[in-house]
Amino acid sequence: MHVRNTLKGKEMNTRKMTRRAALAKFATGLAVLLLASPFALAQAASRFLGTITAINGTTLTVKPAQGDARQVEVPATAQLKRIEPGQTSLSAAVDMKFEELAVGDRVLVNLDPNSTGSVPQAVRVIAIKQQDVAQKQQEETEAWQHGVGGLVKSVDPSSGVIIVTSGAGPTLKVITVHTTPQTTLKRYAPASVSFADAKPAPISAIQPGDQLRARGTKNDEGTEIAADAVVSGSFRNVSGTILSIDAANSTLVVKDLATKKPVTVRFTPQTQMRRLPDRMAQMLAARLKGAAAGAGHERPQGGSAEAPGAGQQRGGDLQQFLNRAPVIQLSDLQKGEAVMLVSTQGASDVTAITLLAGVEPLLEAPASQDLLSNWSMGSSAPEEAAQ
Repeated sequence: MHVRNTLKGKEMNTRKMTRRAALAKFATGLAVLLLASPFALAQAASRFLGTITAINGTTLTVKPAQGDARQVEVPATAQLKRIEPGQTSLSAAVDMKFEELAVGDRVLVNLDPNSTGSVPQAVRVIAIKQQDVAQKQQEETEAWQHGVGGLVKSVDPSSGVIIVTSGAGPTLKVITVHTTPQTTLKRYAPASVSFADAKPAPISAIQPGDQLRARGTKNDEGTEIAADAVVSGSFRNVSGTILSIDAANSTLVVKDLATKKPVTVRFTPQTQMRRLPDRMAQMLAARLKGAAAGAGHERPQGGSAEAPGAGQQRGGDLQQFLNRAPVIQLSDLQKGEAVMLVSTQGASDVTAITLLAGVEPLLEAPASQDLLSNWSMGSSAPEEAAQ
């Protein structure tokens, strides 16, 4: 076994779209919109952004991201606008009625500097509806799920072409990712598995062995994609046996089979943990060993070891196979059992992204490390905000 860098496409977890990231981008977008106008500059010291937590008559209670909730009176003379997630210009905003505001909506409030009452009055309220954010998030999730993901084989910055391998054993497929100057390129932070922490990075930052996920327009075979967005990162794959478990501190120590050294693994509420039933593990091991035995046979161009389309179909079945494995908790693990996991980088202290138990039969299969890497990437879409 050897160490492979992996990336969770998480975040990897869904379907793990984080509302915090969505609200942060919305806040930034609205701030840019308001600062673009002279009126906004005059009001810069008297506006706030937050989520509506209560509506009483014509008074809104708004909770900012930080600080206490604030109340604001919205008179009939106030300007009310609704803007869709992703819009960058107020020219796309539409008028709305006060009755259309609801608890959970995100609003940017401009206060009337001449207001003298105990509750300040608003001169303008720009809102993004909660259901619009949810719909945008769902669209982004589906776009990533219909994209491609896998391990980076090569990168050509001059042409913008990235070669990625997806799947393992008989499901292995080579995918060509085409990028342009318009493609959004992001890279996960070294110690984070959250898409919200991913930062813009040039294509030169992507290295062989990284894991990558791309969304865009694919060909019918799924072997090429014209990417409009790419996220990549360098993560660690560990296979080994459990030396000790500390459930109280949500950690365990694993002896890495590659380095023969102990690794402390930390778990968070976002860590995915599953256990392969014995029969499932044996079937997967047999498939991977069979692929290794036939490795000397020439493969058709495109990377599949089977007839065109067969590898793609079985690759999808393989991911579903793993996704159906029972979910477990840290307390379900035992000292001495074998595990495979995807984690953040680190020599002796890492944070787990995905852990798979019941893997004893797989440890003897040469392609097992790639199996977990690609499953982790493909099991969920990156956590992307509604832009």
